[in-house]
Amino acid sequence: MKLVVVGGVAGGASAAARVRRLDADAEIVIFERGEHVSFSNCSLPYYLGGVVESDEDLIMMFPEDFKNNHDIDVYTRHEVTAINRERKTVTVRNLNTGEEYEEAYDKLVLSPGAKPVVPKSIDGVESSKVFTIRNVTDISRLKNTLDAAGMEKVTVVGGGFIGIETAENLKLSGKTVTVIEGTNQIMAPYDYDMVQTLHKELDDNGIRLYLETTVTSIEDGRVTAVRRGEQFFVEADAVVLAIGVAPETSLAENAGLEIGETGGIKVNPSFQTSDSNIYAVGDAIETFNGLTHKPGRIALAGPAQRQARAAADHICGKQSKVNGFIGSSCIKVFGLNAACTGLNEKTAEAQGLSYDSVLLFPSDKVGLMPDSNYMQFKLVFEVPTGRILGAQAIGTGEADKRIDVIAAMITMGADLEDLKELELCYAPPFSTAKDVVNMAALVALNILYGRYRQVHVDKVRQLAEEGACIIDVRSPEEFESGHVKGAGNIPLGQLRQRLEEIPKDVPVYLHCRSSQRSYYATCCLQGKGFDNIINISGSFLGISLYEYFNDKTEGREPIVTEYNFD
Repeated sequence: MKLVVVGGVAGGASAAARVRRLDADAEIVIFERGEHVSFSNCSLPYYLGGVVESDEDLIMMFPEDFKNNHDIDVYTRHEVTAINRERKTVTVRNLNTGEEYEEAYDKLVLSPGAKPVVPKSIDGVESSKVFTIRNVTDISRLKNTLDAAGMEKVTVVGGGFIGIETAENLKLSGKTVTVIEGTNQIMAPYDYDMVQTLHKELDDNGIRLYLETTVTSIEDGRVTAVRRGEQFFVEADAVVLAIGVAPETSLAENAGLEIGETGGIKVNPSFQTSDSNIYAVGDAIETFNGLTHKPGRIALAGPAQRQARAAADHICGKQSKVNGFIGSSCIKVFGLNAACTGLNEKTAEAQGLSYDSVLLFPSDKVGLMPDSNYMQFKLVFEVPTGRILGAQAIGTGEADKRIDVIAAMITMGADLEDLKELELCYAPPFSTAKDVVNMAALVALNILYGRYRQVHVDKVRQLAEEGACIIDVRSPEEFESGHVKGAGNIPLGQLRQRLEEIPKDVPVYLHCRSSQRSYYATCCLQGKGFDNIINISGSFLGISLYEYFNDKTEGREPIVTEYNFD
């Protein structure tokens, strides 16, 4: 058998290596249009900040390594320009010499990836001072240009993974950095109430962030942008476009292969295209969401490698189980670690699911430990089944560990009761006896079973401005250090002695730092016959984090007297 692979990064290289492990006699050829194969594209931004010291460190294997270790022939700077299905050949152009020739195949794997979006509507987008990041050549060119020219002011357009990682590393390298994002938040996989923490972290580290802003032109030394109808200028010696990526499907389209409804190459569960001899994997394909079972695309290395293995298995006569994707990912933003998996609230609503969520701020390890800190954790679940739909975590500690647990539970089809009973490792330096994820399940079950009612933090401003009855059950000292305007203070320890101060004829909203004491207060009052009690999800810390960046950028009057993030 002769296997030809188009694209030599995560998907293509993995498929070729797997076929070699299963078939020692197969003839395997990889064609890569770029200068390198098997490089760590997820690590590219970290070369800018010096975390990765050399651009050569980004390259995991060279063509000679593939040949010596795996007997795989790799040709870089060789572009496959056409698939000749009737002859079972591909047309290859040697980009070094311009020579074209045909290469025969028995099986063909397409892993062309996705290309950065470069909007032609932006005047000046073709300037030499405008950069995109896709491969080692791109990141080397960007860093060399910034270093050699002494450029100090860089604007990053786009607030996704590449944009935020690039902005952070540019800042670490000493640049003045601006991020421009077209929507009302960075990092679309996170819900708006969660992502405010990341907005604050960027702001705290000196990155200017413009949301709901569109770039209209790029000139020498500045960017022209429009926000809510108003035009303004940002000084910029260089611009990095990280708006998003689009699947590379032209090769497949020109060969008459079917394209899916979301714009990726359509494949079956074995990753065969509409031509059974041609497979496709990675960022260019349309697969399906494992939770909604609807077609979708995902540009992550983990799914690409699993797809490559499944395709290689099928090529060699083996079948693999395919679960689709759930979108597990993580990112470091300066001092914070953020991770998410599954559906967020926006996606659940868009899919027409009946859902609810809980927001917690528990400690990530026992409070006596010197590096203990709060973790912002959100759990999304289906109503009334309790099926786990997704989760998001942000904190200085191991957010990824908690989200990995939820990802495993989602993959196994677990519900809140399963998560409540999940037995996890515990020692004070690592977690708490009831881990963050167990605590989230307990809170969510209380909501699911109607044991008490909650209101989300994004509703608190409206409640405060309408003069709702809000009671803060923290200590007087905590209350004085910062509280919601108009709120009263009845500490939890005084609650039973001051029941007469709590009205029964209007809704009463309780909160504390993390919703724990307000939960105890809710249980107490409900036990005393109050049926008008509502707990504020996320409580004071959640309210403060949610309001902080909005107040600062929108010029709003704060509803919290003082922001206290200790």
